[in-house]
Amino acid sequence: MIMRGKNFRSAAFPIAVIDIGSNSIRLVIYENEMRTPTPLLNEKLLCGLGRNRQQDGSLNKKAKQRALDIFPRFRLLCEQVRVKRIYAFATEATRAATDGEDFILAAETALNSPIKILAGHEEAQLAAAGIAAGFIEPDGLAGDLGGGSLELIDIRGGKIHSEISLPVGSLNLLEVSGHNYSKALAYIEKHLKTVKWLREGRGRPFYMIGGTWRAVARLHMFEKRFPLSIMHHYTMPVREIGSLCSRVVTRNPRVPNLARVSRERQETLPYGLLLLKCLTDAIKPSQVIVSALGVREGMLYSKLPASEQKLDPLLAACEEMASRRARSLDYSYQLFEWTNGLFNAEGIKETPDETRLRHAACLLNDIGWRGHPDYRGEKALGLIAQSNFVGVDHPSRAYLALAVYYGHKPNVTGEFSPALRKLAGRRLNRRAQIFGAAARVAFKLSANMPGIINRTSISYNNGSLVLTLPETLKMLAGEHIIRRLEMLAKLLKCQSEIQIESQTGMSRSFFQALLPRS
Repeated sequence: MIMRGKNFRSAAFPIAVIDIGSNSIRLVIYENEMRTPTPLLNEKLLCGLGRNRQQDGSLNKKAKQRALDIFPRFRLLCEQVRVKRIYAFATEATRAATDGEDFILAAETALNSPIKILAGHEEAQLAAAGIAAGFIEPDGLAGDLGGGSLELIDIRGGKIHSEISLPVGSLNLLEVSGHNYSKALAYIEKHLKTVKWLREGRGRPFYMIGGTWRAVARLHMFEKRFPLSIMHHYTMPVREIGSLCSRVVTRNPRVPNLARVSRERQETLPYGLLLLKCLTDAIKPSQVIVSALGVREGMLYSKLPASEQKLDPLLAACEEMASRRARSLDYSYQLFEWTNGLFNAEGIKETPDETRLRHAACLLNDIGWRGHPDYRGEKALGLIAQSNFVGVDHPSRAYLALAVYYGHKPNVTGEFSPALRKLAGRRLNRRAQIFGAAARVAFKLSANMPGIINRTSISYNNGSLVLTLPETLKMLAGEHIIRRLEMLAKLLKCQSEIQIESQTGMSRSFFQALLPRS
């Protein structure tokens, strides 16, 4: 869990990261340097620095000039947004070029900022930091696929155990093979044989980073008609990678959805998919997981104090969203403590991860309150389902969206909600319904403001769900509370009861049966 206030800094200022890669140059401006930074601007130029190098190993002149022309624009955008710090770096194409250092000197002048040429091991370390930033206690092999190289990293306990950089980037494969898949396959296999520790990834996750692999995952999403478009933590079953490869990596692809992938990625996608197939055949991982966070985010994460690196990325992001959108952040924490008494009965006891998700749901519970009452549930559901959260898989994301939705409406409506119910699964959907019903009770007690529910409690006694109110709050035990408590008890398959506790500790009960029935 996180402590309130840890995710926010008093001196917030935008920062920029400029990534000069083999295929693209990208500027990302983030709102602040923090555990869960939000991009303010994301712009890229596909200039192909790693394509068609000169015979002497220098960068392609046309690509180099296009790159130099974009840096003054990036500089002005940073000035416009009032960026206080720029982290700029270059990777394999510049690192390997004979004129790489001269190019960087010219780029630094155009950008008016220093640029670091990353060594292969530095690139791998930052990719591993990106994985650490986006996942809870990651343990597996990671691959960061760029245009010129592939960085492979064995991550254990959040730290690098082994790492290597291989010249099998997507553009490199395309050029080395002369657009011949058989030659590309032989080239991949030759280099993978040099990595003796690949088998240590067996039965562990494989995290894949990079635009070409994200395009592969997006194609898989289209094939599966996946209800969300969020790439981070999207999981591909290993057995389905071979089937997809056999249909894409061929002269006549049998994949209608290939046309839905961006044109800029269609050329390199087959090579990225072929490389992924070779890697999963060699590693035999438990699953393949997409990481939307890579070297750029790893750069920011590496600059944070250790205390901020340890923060839970999901809870930090939810806390930030609640601080901006909810009526009261204090109420969110009181709701979490209040609902603790609800999820300790036999049959609904929580795992530590489920407790963490309920904590996140409490933080997000009230973010839609400014919307029209008829649409608050749908507004919150869409916002949560498609928000830029990390540290959460897709079924858990669906739970969060549904939990907050059920806090506004007890029944699912609309086209999107049933798809999320299916994604969440039966267990998480039921817990979302219980949480939502409890939030509806809490709202009628408190209007989602602090100072009331922390003076009450909800618990179980002899098979009944009991809401206990102090004598000073007995006037709250009206029909609205009784009805909503009854709905919650029905979900829990038990009776409901309200107890009024006097200052002497004695209590008396009001039963929902006293409420006149229609």
